[in-house]
Amino acid sequence: MNTCKQEIITIFDTTLRDGEQSPGASMDIEEKIAIALQLEKLGVDVIEAGFAASSTGDFESISQIAKNVEKSTVCSLSRCVESDILRAKDSLKYAKKPRIHLFLATSPIHMEYKLKKKPKEVLELAIQSILRAREFCDDIQFSCEDACRSEISFLQEISLAAIESGAKTLNMPDTVGYRLPHEIGEIIEQLHKVVQDKAVLSVHCHNDLGQAVSNSIYGAMKGARQIECTINGLGERAGNCALEEVVMILKTRKDIFKQYGGLDTRINTKEIYKTSKLIAEITGIRPQPNKAIVGKNAFSHESGIHQDGILKHRETYEIMKPSDIGIYDNENLVLGKHSGRAAFKDKIMQLGFTLNDEELHVAFNRFKNICDQKKIVYDEDISAIVSEEITHIPQIYVLESLQCSTASNGAHLAALSVRKNNGEVIRDCALGNGAVDSILRAIERVCQVSGKLLDYKVESITSGKDAMADVMIKVVFEGTNNPVIGHGKDLDTLYATAKAYIQALNSFERMKELLQDKKDLRYGGV
Repeated sequence: MNTCKQEIITIFDTTLRDGEQSPGASMDIEEKIAIALQLEKLGVDVIEAGFAASSTGDFESISQIAKNVEKSTVCSLSRCVESDILRAKDSLKYAKKPRIHLFLATSPIHMEYKLKKKPKEVLELAIQSILRAREFCDDIQFSCEDACRSEISFLQEISLAAIESGAKTLNMPDTVGYRLPHEIGEIIEQLHKVVQDKAVLSVHCHNDLGQAVSNSIYGAMKGARQIECTINGLGERAGNCALEEVVMILKTRKDIFKQYGGLDTRINTKEIYKTSKLIAEITGIRPQPNKAIVGKNAFSHESGIHQDGILKHRETYEIMKPSDIGIYDNENLVLGKHSGRAAFKDKIMQLGFTLNDEELHVAFNRFKNICDQKKIVYDEDISAIVSEEITHIPQIYVLESLQCSTASNGAHLAALSVRKNNGEVIRDCALGNGAVDSILRAIERVCQVSGKLLDYKVESITSGKDAMADVMIKVVFEGTNNPVIGHGKDLDTLYATAKAYIQALNSFERMKELLQDKKDLRYGGV
């Protein structure tokens, strides 16, 4: 390997495609756009925005992301099927840097039982599909689905044919998370011998055996120059390679990677934590507390020995600083009720947010309301307010007021008023088996909908009795099988609950507007 020049690893993020295939991680179009813009700010090289042929929703999401993203390559997944390729092409019409990502199974088990094709037929289909896609797009990626259970001789053959047909990136997925690091290394090393610099070799590792990150790193050490990953390791089954872990391994262990060309990425690591929180908030799937890099306890030290060491010299027990990934001290009073708009705007810029004038106006008014209700306002309170604005969903229904009456052994009553986007205000009340149940029933009566609650979570944003509540609701509304997620933040947990349910309802109504075709086909993929 070259030990002089720096070798850049392309970061291919598939949070919006493979990550969304995590059970319950569905996102609406506005949320996907917000995530894509944050991924671009993070410095992701390639954003796989979805699978255009899988649903009208995915097609529209890719199209809208392509219109909004300026620097990152925007990619659409596609089977080696004519209709898929055309759909991918159309979805990328507005992309500044488009990429079509073709995939086709190459393992004996997949070719025999899924494709029902001989290797020669698979080879011919791959060539035809790449040539067809090249008519519309210069940047073609070809993935050998289940590559890591494929015959190495066939991988070499189809890789050379793909390059000859116009593919610039060759991806070798460990689709079922079966391989160990040294095995991935051997596969990539064998392929690198024939591919050399004719195309970029890529790895896409699933985490079924907990080896996704290690496998990806080992692949890079043996010649892969693109790593496919997701924020927080989201993905089907046990998830995918976690972007934040791969990036921080390369950053922290530069001493090791010098001998492999000084492997590095273009990622702005100070945006990692904010990106992780945004994904967790939108999907409702939060990293476990001891998750590497972005977990709640990743930089916590409870042991007395550790605390003593940290106080004396931080590097005794920390191999990286919290600030490296964008975590800063949130324990100081940042702003108060006498703070003006200029100070508030300056603070949100320090926290890494950019708002337009309308979003700033709404966020500032919410900030002033919170200042009137609690003594101490933390950075995380402000981040919570702002995050609601940057993931804004069109408001078909807006909660105007809520009144709850509860009793330990009696009836629970919720009365509320909701304003529709046409200006009409509707009021109603409902009895329930608890405060939350009565609130949800009242909303359903007012809005004339029916939903099945799948999940309900409450977390405090900061510490203290006056901490803001962050409520996450996952619900399936009548007429669809697709769950939607709503978030509500407020000092009053019950009010936050109502806001979360209405946000979920707004997402549902928005989806109905955008998706004329109700089909939501899931083809899987690499």
